[in-house]
Amino acid sequence: MTLGSVSRSVVKKVLAVETPEGVGALVRRSIGSMTLRNLTPFLMLDHFHVSKGAGFPDHPHRGQATVTYMLEGSSRHEDSEGHKGTILPGGVQWMCAGKGIIHAEMPVHDGEGPDPRGLQLWVDLPKQFKMVDPTYQELGPEEIPTAYPEGVEGPVSVKVISGKSHGIESPVRPLGGCWFFHFIFKSKTTVFQDIPLGWTSFIYVLKGSIAVGTGDLPHAAFHTLVLSSEKNKTGVTVTAVEPGTEFVLIAGEPLEQTVVQYGPFVMTTREEIQKTLMDYQTGKNGFEKAHIWKSEIGN
Repeated sequence: MTLGSVSRSVVKKVLAVETPEGVGALVRRSIGSMTLRNLTPFLMLDHFHVSKGAGFPDHPHRGQATVTYMLEGSSRHEDSEGHKGTILPGGVQWMCAGKGIIHAEMPVHDGEGPDPRGLQLWVDLPKQFKMVDPTYQELGPEEIPTAYPEGVEGPVSVKVISGKSHGIESPVRPLGGCWFFHFIFKSKTTVFQDIPLGWTSFIYVLKGSIAVGTGDLPHAAFHTLVLSSEKNKTGVTVTAVEPGTEFVLIAGEPLEQTVVQYGPFVMTTREEIQKTLMDYQTGKNGFEKAHIWKSEIGN
């Protein structure tokens, strides 16, 4: 912990309950659920499990970025811009949908590895970037840098998916500030992670249990913990209560704009949503291939 560092605390705790989504997939949704509608700039967090025969066939997006981080197994993707590939376990795809894209996300079931499991985060785009051309940033598992707060042989490692942690910086450059870290503990220990002042932040517990700040109440797996955002809190102190604990810590610069969402379309006014629906129906302004393109993997 650095001199003068003061930890944030947990201000809201949400259990992500497993529910059906897409075609035969199961997701644990916290942000984007009735309990936690949105948390600027974050619109949705799904912890997904895709069994054989399930997936997310062709569907559109506009106005947000979708971040897919694979924990186990692999997922194929294909889109209307001609982009396709496979996200391997430990890899990430950061897709800025911008003015519009249609894509499919389908699991890889080769009969050998585990069912695909991972996280998908939706991040709202600042209104000046809502209508940019779609872009991708992808990192394979070997391309995501790792930080070691207590040295390489220490009890904790941090996969730096975006942002900066303990002197290590990710090459991912989101439109709008967003940090995304995966903490993995071999044994019980305590770490402090800096977070930019005023940013929205939360933790999602993947395995084991943790204590946050000065609180001694353990928080178990599948809980999303919204952290306080006082101007004097420079980061968060987290203690792994048991060996094998894993969690993601995600922080983002809050956006002073209205969220108007209609399914996979996220804009700032109802008029913009109506225009989006018209663009999609008529195949214009980013949706030129909406009614003529079909993915190979989703059909």
